[in-house]
Amino acid sequence: MSVPTVLEKILARKAEEVAARRASVSLSDLEKLATAAGVSRGFAGALIAQAKRKQPAVIAEIKKASPSKGVIRENFHPSEIAKSYEAGGATCLSVLTDIDFFQGADDYLKQARAATSLPVIRKDFMIDPYQIIEARALGADCILLIVSALDDVKMAELASVAKDVGLDVLVEVHDGDELERALKTLDTPLVGVNNRNLHTFEVNLETTLDLLPRIPRDRLVITESGILNRADVELMEINDVYSFLVGEAFMRAEKPGVELQRLFFPEKGAAIKSGGLD
Repeated sequence: MSVPTVLEKILARKAEEVAARRASVSLSDLEKLATAAGVSRGFAGALIAQAKRKQPAVIAEIKKASPSKGVIRENFHPSEIAKSYEAGGATCLSVLTDIDFFQGADDYLKQARAATSLPVIRKDFMIDPYQIIEARALGADCILLIVSALDDVKMAELASVAKDVGLDVLVEVHDGDELERALKTLDTPLVGVNNRNLHTFEVNLETTLDLLPRIPRDRLVITESGILNRADVELMEINDVYSFLVGEAFMRAEKPGVELQRLFFPEKGAAIKSGGLD
């Protein structure tokens, strides 16, 4: 398992962060909070239902910054962004909670989920079962497992914990080897193909199209990174890919929800309820 240098740094810091959190809040206390979080909103079910109708199933991301781009959005209000996404037609939300590399926060997830009725994925680097319980305690409906960050045993363990606490799992792959590992190890219906090369940071939409024939029809393919215009969306749709995770294109727009609608639902026109578009 070859881990890119940037990811190595993130994972090393994440291990330190998890250790500090364990020392602050015990696992037993965290489990009580997770139980009190209530019923999941059904992240996978929402995406699958929308994609089956051959309508764009958009996971709209709330992300302030990234290691490669720095601060992406200065005017950053998660609850307002979440409302704008819901008004624009998003199916689900993705919220970055990594602090050190993405300037995320647990509170951003809480704020976004409280502001809408949409299911939410906790976008973070999951390496420990503690984080899975924590995600449910925060109110998340789904967690991300990045194949390049995990060995098969750990990946299976984390997915099992997620299932136990009622969380869906989105598994993310970057190439054929990772896809093979994901399909062999996990039974989650959600397979995300990240079009960004973790070694070079180059984005190529052909990554999704190249892997598509190898993904069983009972899995939902979610294309991630590089969806910037209508031509990108249409390229995916003519290849029967209707599920998208988009962040930067929305975060750089003055009104994220309007940009979402422009990209994915142009037939509805520009007039949507502001619902806190900025």
